[in-house]
Amino acid sequence: MTTLFYRNFRLLILAILIIVAWGISSFFTLPRLEDPELVSRFASITTFWPGADAQRVETLITEKIEAELSEIEEIKNYDSTSRAGNSIINIELLESVKEINADTIWLRIKERLNQATTQLPAGTSKPRLEEVEVKAYAMITALTWEQDTEPNYAIINRLSQLLKDELLALPGTQKVAKFGIPQEEIAVEINPTQLASLGLTAQQLSAQIQQSDAKVSSGQFRSPNNDLLLEVDSNLDSLNRIRNIPISFSDRGQFTRLGDIAKVRKTITEPPNELALINGHPGSALAIFVESDYQIDLWAKSAESAIEKFRKELGIGLKLEIIFNQSNYIQTRLKSMILNLLMSGILVFLMTVFLMGWKSAIVVGLALPLSIFMVLGMMRFLNVPLHQMSITGLIVALGLLIDATIIVVDEVSKNMISGFPAETAITKAINHLFLPLTASTLTTALGFSSMLLIPGEPGEFLSGLGISMILAVISSLLLSLTIGSGLIGKLYDIYYHHHDSQNTQQNFWQTGFTNSYLTQFYQVSLRSIFSNPWLGILLGLILPITGFIQVRNLPEQFFPPASRNQLQIELELSALTSIEKTKNTALEVRNLMLKHPEIQELQWFVGRSSPRYYYNLRATKQPDSNYAQGFLQLNSIANSELVNKLQGEVDTAFPEAQVLIRQLEQGPPFDAPVAMRIYGPNLKRLQELGEQARSLLVQVPKVTHTRDTLGEIRPQLQLQLNEEEVRLAQLDRANLSQQLETLLEGNLGGSIIEDTEELPVRVRVSNAQRGDFNQITSLDLQPLGSSLNQNRFSSTDTTPLSALAKVKLKPEFSVIRRSNGRRVNLIQGFIAAGVLPSEVLKGWQQRLNDSNFELPSGYWLEIAGESEKLGEAKAVLLATVPLIFLLAASVLVLSLNSFRATAIIGIVAISAIGLGFFSLWLFGYPFGFMSLIGTFGLVGIAINDSVVVLAAILQDPEAYAGNRRATRQVVMGSTRHVVATTLTTMIGFVPLLIKGGSFWPPLAVAIAGGVGGSTLVALYLVPCCYLLVANFGRGKE
Repeated sequence: MTTLFYRNFRLLILAILIIVAWGISSFFTLPRLEDPELVSRFASITTFWPGADAQRVETLITEKIEAELSEIEEIKNYDSTSRAGNSIINIELLESVKEINADTIWLRIKERLNQATTQLPAGTSKPRLEEVEVKAYAMITALTWEQDTEPNYAIINRLSQLLKDELLALPGTQKVAKFGIPQEEIAVEINPTQLASLGLTAQQLSAQIQQSDAKVSSGQFRSPNNDLLLEVDSNLDSLNRIRNIPISFSDRGQFTRLGDIAKVRKTITEPPNELALINGHPGSALAIFVESDYQIDLWAKSAESAIEKFRKELGIGLKLEIIFNQSNYIQTRLKSMILNLLMSGILVFLMTVFLMGWKSAIVVGLALPLSIFMVLGMMRFLNVPLHQMSITGLIVALGLLIDATIIVVDEVSKNMISGFPAETAITKAINHLFLPLTASTLTTALGFSSMLLIPGEPGEFLSGLGISMILAVISSLLLSLTIGSGLIGKLYDIYYHHHDSQNTQQNFWQTGFTNSYLTQFYQVSLRSIFSNPWLGILLGLILPITGFIQVRNLPEQFFPPASRNQLQIELELSALTSIEKTKNTALEVRNLMLKHPEIQELQWFVGRSSPRYYYNLRATKQPDSNYAQGFLQLNSIANSELVNKLQGEVDTAFPEAQVLIRQLEQGPPFDAPVAMRIYGPNLKRLQELGEQARSLLVQVPKVTHTRDTLGEIRPQLQLQLNEEEVRLAQLDRANLSQQLETLLEGNLGGSIIEDTEELPVRVRVSNAQRGDFNQITSLDLQPLGSSLNQNRFSSTDTTPLSALAKVKLKPEFSVIRRSNGRRVNLIQGFIAAGVLPSEVLKGWQQRLNDSNFELPSGYWLEIAGESEKLGEAKAVLLATVPLIFLLAASVLVLSLNSFRATAIIGIVAISAIGLGFFSLWLFGYPFGFMSLIGTFGLVGIAINDSVVVLAAILQDPEAYAGNRRATRQVVMGSTRHVVATTLTTMIGFVPLLIKGGSFWPPLAVAIAGGVGGSTLVALYLVPCCYLLVANFGRGKE
């Protein structure tokens, strides 16, 4: 069976062709993404209560909803933000929640929200649950108004809806979301004095408008032959129809037209809840999600065609363009990864020619693409898409792909050179190597399986890397034992016996590089070390021990910034800032940014977070009139020098604003790199503690901005009522508040339908009156229970607000944050680009200790930000260690049939970890999550050579007995393929070190450096350990 492919040449060729076809077809059909998709475990609950301050929102809305959420066991965290007029609660589910059962949990949460709705005060909106997709939009296209006149959002909205419908009709489109379009409405602007003279309130006027709008069924006319629908012609379908609504204002049957007592116009909600500034112009954006199993680049081509066709139909002054296209990034990344793959493959092939000769290099070089094709085929079978993690997994595994083939080829060729027939040579080699190769492959797979066992976002982010690497080493083993052995047998059978036998001297490209001086020196070193095994063990442990000592001094970093030609930008003004002021400031920031030739454009989304143009961005703000978020499109990859330069300019130009310019981050998202949560019951005390901690954070070098959630006070107009006057006016507090709410914010009175859009009709005073304090205090309020004037035609017993109350300014917290049902002050620090958050956090903690910062009883703190995320990821990763260790030990015990040999491999594994740490320290890389992943993977790779060497010792009778000379001969015989596999593995990481940005080098250095050191461990430390164990209690031989 071991020589099946050697004996049947046609089967060998057919197998190769099938693998090639399988791989190529899989490559062109696999879904393509820029980054891995994460399971949606996040959602936000938004509830509106116009006119209520933050504390009332917290007490009467947020707390009641939180009480219901606390009953859901699958919720990991819920953080709430209560501010004037609205409550937002962000939910995060447990990492153990899988995609298959997430929908069930969201349904249970909706049921809880329905229960909470009955407990909320009158006037609040129904809590809206919105799941947050943890992936980037495939495309963002924008429609802009480029005329000199005010933008007509009715036209923009209708065109956006038409384009949305066309994009939804494309195959592969999952969802289309609209951004930057203010809600339209019909404003009925009243004059309160005139209305009061008719004996009407705003509520009564709204009710009469509502009565003229009956969008209800009127039954059917049913005859023996026909059924006809009956419809009352009562829909409000135009502005004229609304203006002509008859308004009754006395018991004598007197009427007036609505248009005679109010100004009726179509407008947007004033002030608008959100705006989009595309290339500096007002407009709207459509963001599109694509189905996960669909190729984004193919979808993008059809979307671009549809957009181009739609663009040609637009009128003058309107512009449609694509402001973000994920397909471009996918294509660029795929090309870069494939180029790296080719570069690595060529380097590995050349190294194999140098070390083993061209015949072996042909087999090894053929095994490389075949293994990749097999991996692509299995990825298609397992539904693993092509993205940066899965493709980089192939690059990382490139050197490993041929390790097994190198060992098999080397062993078969040695047997054939020794005079064995091809079949015998193959059989002998496979029988000798099957168990150690299988064991080393399984331990390598187990080393990378930790990525698959990590729950939550880190595991989902890295799983593609782990899967592709595990598939790679398994493919390598299968190919080496089947096609590889058969192919090298054929080559040597044809070339060696018919050609080489006539030549006694061969060049290095035929047999591989050899040097008698190096060989002699190597033999002397082995003889010296083996004569004193303790010395060999000591020398072998120096570097690992150094690594373990120095790892404590390494700075920590969760994930480095992404290498991307985009920057994220945020703008936040004081809590009282109007959306118009925020918009104007955003435009000023844009003008400043565009002075830099590195910046191509800045797109702003005012009043809310921007569409998710990168997979780990979080929508943290919505709605906020003082907030804007956007992205800077650059002409080249962003670097820390440019970011710091831009940050310094906006800080100088806009001292009254907080403008944050940041590089995009890899890995799971967090709001700020450095953060602390202080918990406690009293808001004033929390504010004081937050100010203390924040003042110390400001002193830390390289901190650019700080903020805390209780740091801003929002002035509020408070009406101090004269209770006696209120009672004499036949009013109470509730009715007075309701009348003011109706007059200033409006009361809904039906709706009109335009095409498929339903526009609400809102009755309120004009914007001029709402913005004039004197006019507000002069508003006339009607007595409780008043209706149509029964006595007089021209006046009613109204009372101006100024006669009932005095107005004063009262300071209130603009935002109240809670975390898992407890009040919290979140202190955040933003740092200069290129600075490690761990260094800043260390400096902040040192200042807190030096200042004797202490919390009173009932208050406590937690470190948040990057440090918290890194700690959580480390904990779940380390939790997988015991299981992986037990499985790997079991594999080794069964394959080596020796507990002593397994213990020696255990020493090698621990040494490999130390060597990985040593490599990171030597080359100056921080200790982050990718470094940790690289170190875990290194363990599985590093023990491979040791397993092969130890297996060879155990199979040699004299070496097994502890004979030093025999052990030396066994080690000498294993050296070529050990060195070859080490160098090819290290060479495979060169592209990642050169073109891997800042994300991949820590992993590459940890593995490559560790593998290099592990070669010395395999050739020196392992034999020394075995000699000590075998000769324990005996003298020297």
